Amino acid sequence: MARALPPFPPEHAGTLADRVAAWLRAAIVGHGFPSGAKLSERGLAALLGVSPMPVREALRRLEEEGMVETRPRSGRRVADLSPARLREIGLARAAVEGIAALLAAERASAEDRKALRQALAEVRAATRSGDADRVKAANEDLHAAIHRAARSPDLARLLAGFAAYDHMTRRAVLDTAEERARALREHAAIVEAILAEDGQAAEAAMRAHALRSLAVALACLETAQSGPPARTTDRRKRA
Repeated sequence: MARALPPFPPEHAGTLADRVAAWLRAAIVGHGFPSGAKLSERGLAALLGVSPMPVREALRRLEEEGMVETRPRSGRRVADLSPARLREIGLARAAVEGIAALLAAERASAEDRKALRQALAEVRAATRSGDADRVKAANEDLHAAIHRAARSPDLARLLAGFAAYDHMTRRAVLDTAEERARALREHAAIVEAILAEDGQAAEAAMRAHALRSLAVALACLETAQSGPPARTTDRRKRA
């Protein structure tokens, strides 16, 4: 029996395509649609009670993020997001995030530095609140501020390609108060090095943070993915 699917986001959460995309991400992250599960446009539309158009747009977005892939003669399926593949992506991400931190230390403007301080303050406040969703959002905003400070369109394109990894791992990494506190300390060290214009220290701190987060996420995902068989949204009869 497949795992329960998440609730559909409310109307205030964005356009219909935004909400379908958010629902699909949550379903994939929660293994309601595991790696390899077929994603039928019409089947998803019927399941959600919407027209095919927002489903088509949501699937396109998730394909750009790497969470969905189109296979010849097979159609769209959930991409391979196994621990082995996520490890490969995570190792590459650690290197690129490290370079982003190094460049941020070299290139951050006064406005960037202010944004980094504000983003770190929100991470601290979110961590104190104990709200895992708020911490996740604050961490994403801090990483985005570092990426902007790096001022590198090439790095931005590379980092966008790691969206599937981020969606699959960030909540697992921040699942406990202990991990959230550890992440706060690591983020503070990264920002401190960037503000001190110490590129080597910023790169080393970011790379160490990303690699430690990868190890935590893989340990969680190995357990989570030893679950049920793939769900399908293909409504045709099976042989």
